[in-house]
Amino acid sequence: MSLLPSLCGGGWKLGRKDFAGCASQLPQQDYESLLERCLRDGCLFEDKSFPATLRSIGSGALLGKLPRRLQWRRPPELHSNPQFYSAKARRLDLCQGLVGDCWFLAALEALTLHQDILSRVVPLNQSFTEKYAGIFQFWFWHFGKWVPVVVDDRLPVNEAGQLVFVSSTYKNLFWGALLEKAYAKLSGSYEDLQRGQVSEALVDFTGGVTVTIKLAEAPDNLWDILTQATYSRTLIGCQTHSGERVLENGLVDGHAYTLTGIRKVTSKHGPEYLVKLRNPWGKVEWKGDWSDSSRTWELLSPKEKILLLRKEDDGEFWMSLRDFKAHFMLLVICKLSPGLLSQEVGQKWSYTMLEGRWEKGTTAGGQMKSPQDTFWKNPQFLLSVWRPQEGRKLQGPCSVLVSLLQKPRHRHRNQQPHLAIGFYLFRMNKSYDDQRRLPPEFFWKNAPLSWPAAFLREKEVSRELWLEPGRYLIVPCTSEARQESAFVLRVFSRKHVFYEIGSRSNVIFSKEIVDQNEGQDEFFAKLFEKHPEINAVQLQKVLNHMPWSGLWSTQPHFSLEACQGILALLDLNASGTVSIQEFRDLWKQLMLYQEVFHKQDTNQSGSLNWAQLRAAMREAGIVLGDDVCQLMLIRYGGPDLQMDFVSFVHLMLRVENMEDVFQNLTQDGKGIYLQKPEWLMMTLYT
Repeated sequence: MSLLPSLCGGGWKLGRKDFAGCASQLPQQDYESLLERCLRDGCLFEDKSFPATLRSIGSGALLGKLPRRLQWRRPPELHSNPQFYSAKARRLDLCQGLVGDCWFLAALEALTLHQDILSRVVPLNQSFTEKYAGIFQFWFWHFGKWVPVVVDDRLPVNEAGQLVFVSSTYKNLFWGALLEKAYAKLSGSYEDLQRGQVSEALVDFTGGVTVTIKLAEAPDNLWDILTQATYSRTLIGCQTHSGERVLENGLVDGHAYTLTGIRKVTSKHGPEYLVKLRNPWGKVEWKGDWSDSSRTWELLSPKEKILLLRKEDDGEFWMSLRDFKAHFMLLVICKLSPGLLSQEVGQKWSYTMLEGRWEKGTTAGGQMKSPQDTFWKNPQFLLSVWRPQEGRKLQGPCSVLVSLLQKPRHRHRNQQPHLAIGFYLFRMNKSYDDQRRLPPEFFWKNAPLSWPAAFLREKEVSRELWLEPGRYLIVPCTSEARQESAFVLRVFSRKHVFYEIGSRSNVIFSKEIVDQNEGQDEFFAKLFEKHPEINAVQLQKVLNHMPWSGLWSTQPHFSLEACQGILALLDLNASGTVSIQEFRDLWKQLMLYQEVFHKQDTNQSGSLNWAQLRAAMREAGIVLGDDVCQLMLIRYGGPDLQMDFVSFVHLMLRVENMEDVFQNLTQDGKGIYLQKPEWLMMTLYT
């Protein structure tokens, strides 16, 4: 493929306001105008604000890890068929490079499990063919605002043309490498990605709120929390204990992992609770119980073993919840709406976001130590909490989630470490004016209701509070007085008003959080609270009462026979029922099937012909030969060789199921060997 000459410069300008309170500014670049200019001039974009030089990589230890003859190449120079992104590469496919940014990559791989969230960060319509000009754009949630980051597609490679930093197991996919470059630009350089927390990247990808659980102090209902997290819109990461070595058990100390799934299985000794994790290296796996080579898999039914166990050194593995709590230090859950731990349903969440500063000599008062300290100088925020209209009959406290984020103090993310931050909560009485800052004597006379157990050097600290309706005071602060930084303070609740006392700004009322999945999650929660496991009859009721708004035709009808067939594919332990985790996985697949069926049903007939079926399967990431596709239409379609939505669902689930079976059993990618019990189980029960 011939390349256009690389002549385009990265025209850019600096905004008048400093970037997120930093000491230096990020250039403001208009992606559309830059793209159009390069296309008009017939050149490829070169980003002068983040050039293809060592300056963009850094100036420290990372330089010593680079190959001797580092080169910068564009994807069309590295592969004959480069692709930006492919829906067919559904499995986690990214692998960490020389940058020690496992925390970033663990968060990124959690992002890939949610297509709608991923497409917000990574516009998936970008390519190396249509309107290609060597320029790409990504979006990050940066301290209250979604900000675009523009990069060119020159990537650092070694002499053999291999990517030095993030790469994909699919050698022609480059979205991960380009996203890492954009995040490095946002952070200052590639070297600024060397250290970080999973929670930090999760917030930058979503604007959500993170809940960090110390596994040594994990609550007794940890499995319930994980269950709710996996059927809600959450991204989950975790970190091992500090250190920098590979342990004999296969885990890496001081390392971040992605939690990709959970599963309750039935062994010969009773129920077992398993978590599925992935190492961002794309290799090096756990070697204990429930690892790829563990004998514990023999305790399961043949079908459960075949569908769950994948003997491949791809960095993904299972382990028991018990071992997970013992060998990992932190569990980080990021949710787009805050109702995770409270498990309240039926009411909308609202939020307010305010910005503030700790300034030396005026508002940098430090933590509360004694009556003589300067704590009272810190910014003061008044919070009024009410029960929502529909919840007034309910007694008990209200759930309030408070999140405090500190802004970077330097253009380079790691140039100045995070300050140790936290916040205090006080109950306000009527004797104090809402509009005037509270004097020092208020803090001498009133003990806080909540205070930091420890001040943390993290980008975000959050806490869920249970408060009676009333007025409260929130005071964010640093651990020491006279420490300067800007911050963002967010409050989430069912109903509240939140504003800074003594500021000139008016009262800011909360905004309602629009979560398209909230009603759906509420329905699932109520369903499985009543029926922890659902059978085919209950599954039929659920599917026939769900709104299928994405289809042209009338409401599809799932027969009991169809639901029994679906259940047989999902029911790994031969119990005749499915759990909420299995149902949630099913629901995600059904939403994808609905989308591709709707797209290919161009004549709005409610069914697909052979050509439409083949196109729909390809779009869903399944490629079958024409003869096999024709056979599937005969097997699952009607007498007129047309396939309705219910039959399409059954076919897709079966094909994907058998694809997983093959991938889990094959040793060389060419064939598999089954023992007789396994053969009978797979042919008779699926």
